[in-house]
Amino acid sequence: MSTPFPFTAVVGQDDLRLALLLNAVSPAVGGVLVRGEKGTAKSTAVRALSSLLPAVDVVTGCRFSCDPAAPDPACPDGPHEVEASSTRPARMVELPVGASEDRLVGALDIERALSEGVKAFEPGLLADAHRGILYVDEVNLLHDHLVDLLLDAAAMGASYVEREGVSVRHAARFLLVGTMNPEEGELRPQLLDRFGLTVEVAASREPDQRVEVVRRRLAHDDDPAAFVARWADEEAEVRARIVAARALLPSVRLGDGALRQIAATCAAFEVDGMRADIVMARTATALAAWAGRTDVLAEDVRQAALLALPHRRRRNPFDAPGLDEDKLDETLEEFSGSDGDGGDSDGSDDDPDPDGPGGGGQPPQEGPDDGSPAGDVPAQGEPSEDGQAPAGQSAAEQSPVRAAEPFRTKVLSVPGLGEGAAGRRSRARTEHGRTTGSRRPRGTLTKLHLAATVQAAAPHQLARGRSGRGLVVRRDDLRQATREGREGNLVLFVVDASGSMAARQRMSAVKGAVLSLLLDAYQRRDKVGLVTFRGSAAEVALPPTSSVDAAAVRLESLPTGGRTPLSAGLLRAHEVLRVERLRDSARRPLVVVVTDGRATGGPEPVATAGRAARLFAAEGVASVVVDCESGPVRLGLAGQLAGELGGTAVTLDALRADSLAGLVRDVQGTSRRAA
Repeated sequence: MSTPFPFTAVVGQDDLRLALLLNAVSPAVGGVLVRGEKGTAKSTAVRALSSLLPAVDVVTGCRFSCDPAAPDPACPDGPHEVEASSTRPARMVELPVGASEDRLVGALDIERALSEGVKAFEPGLLADAHRGILYVDEVNLLHDHLVDLLLDAAAMGASYVEREGVSVRHAARFLLVGTMNPEEGELRPQLLDRFGLTVEVAASREPDQRVEVVRRRLAHDDDPAAFVARWADEEAEVRARIVAARALLPSVRLGDGALRQIAATCAAFEVDGMRADIVMARTATALAAWAGRTDVLAEDVRQAALLALPHRRRRNPFDAPGLDEDKLDETLEEFSGSDGDGGDSDGSDDDPDPDGPGGGGQPPQEGPDDGSPAGDVPAQGEPSEDGQAPAGQSAAEQSPVRAAEPFRTKVLSVPGLGEGAAGRRSRARTEHGRTTGSRRPRGTLTKLHLAATVQAAAPHQLARGRSGRGLVVRRDDLRQATREGREGNLVLFVVDASGSMAARQRMSAVKGAVLSLLLDAYQRRDKVGLVTFRGSAAEVALPPTSSVDAAAVRLESLPTGGRTPLSAGLLRAHEVLRVERLRDSARRPLVVVVTDGRATGGPEPVATAGRAARLFAAEGVASVVVDCESGPVRLGLAGQLAGELGGTAVTLDALRADSLAGLVRDVQGTSRRAA
């Protein structure tokens, strides 16, 4: 087993270390979500924390780590009366991204439960993590239903397993730590809110600090034991400080003045619900205990806000976490009381917020109405409808325009029944959803279909010599429930950025429509990709990813101009789908082509584009063409392209939720005709 890196030897990352230590002092804070780029010591710091936690006393032989001083009366291994006790180090349990529900919460022996009525329960990772740390690396890649179970257990302090009338409950109180790289996708806002604190981490840009990071890492790798011994005194000091802060915590006084500042801060930043107020109060109390004080000061409230509010103030999925520190200081000053805290809020920058004032990341909310009436004269510096650049600019590339205000769209779904990752778009066979039938289990039984199991076992009861009241059930009788829910898809946007799309009003409306579809993809847990084409070629602006935020950023900076190589865009999209099919064959694609249908790039552009489009139709790929043509005279080229793709065409105006009622039906009907 490798020797963990010492916690006190981590260079920098002050906010990360403070958030972890506050949760070690007061697990009621609710855990830490660590967001940041790869290679920033996220996992190193979390794994190092376990060695600082005080050892725990446990009932000998109890699989659920009951405290001998106050054993859980509902412990499945109980009741514990006069039992021997022992002391062991606090555990750090890691939850793999690919873990099953049974591995997380534990599993019941269904066969014994049916035939003998015995609650034979095998504990899961939640039981192992009780009174320790549960660490989830890449928590944003964990299946949503597992995250729900995980956070429910963290909030209630207990895990419940209920199946077919058999129930098991055990204590599950742990320090929850999740790490994630935002480039690989975000957590839902509801799940973000369930983490007590959040920390943004990034690699230092200071050469001296980077040198020290490399020096310590190499020293640890060369001789781990010697390196750990060198930091033993610092580790012991922090360990003793945690114990002292835990002992002091019940004596810390959270006065009315500090409470008023907390409530005013949460109201000023318009956070939803009351969880933020509670977390801030607990965090400020832990900060005071960590500092060795029995009174909460304004500086504690300020630091608590910087840790507890950034991930809760997102008003839009594309808003970046962050707080306006000037606004925070003004609020604290306005509501500073005389309850012993003195309103001490000097706006010091000891723990700067990585995202800076305002949070950034706000999608553009201004722009003209959709469409471009006939006869519009391009604004100064903008290309004309025929793609010609104004004086002084190259026809090959024009400056990006801002997206129009996004709007709500209705669902575009892939026809048929898939088996992809859980999501909210298309119909699929899933582990969660309505029961549609049964089958013999493949591997471990996870969802028992009780009626089908009894029906399979009933004809054999006499032959099996049944004599008592229990049903004689064999493993071959067990039936797995098949369920239908929703899956997430790969939504691949193929966006025409040529000169014919470059008029300001038209491209602004186009970007607003794509941004609206990206918002929909975020809510439906899709992967997204972005292919653009203009000039003489196409490029993959964003390979398929779970980070819809990244797609929105690429869209915002998308330049326009040049000819329209439609066939190149379609062929590049076809290649992206081919590669992605090798990586994730279960995830079905939906291709959204955003264009006016013109094809002017390359030899025989119209015929070549038609042949490229028929590749998608031959493979049965679901597709939608968003028709961006405007003006009184329409050529209908986008509709022709949709026919070649075997999909359907919809105008920009029809993408809005109130005018999209028949689109799903059209997509499905067209796909069936193509098949």
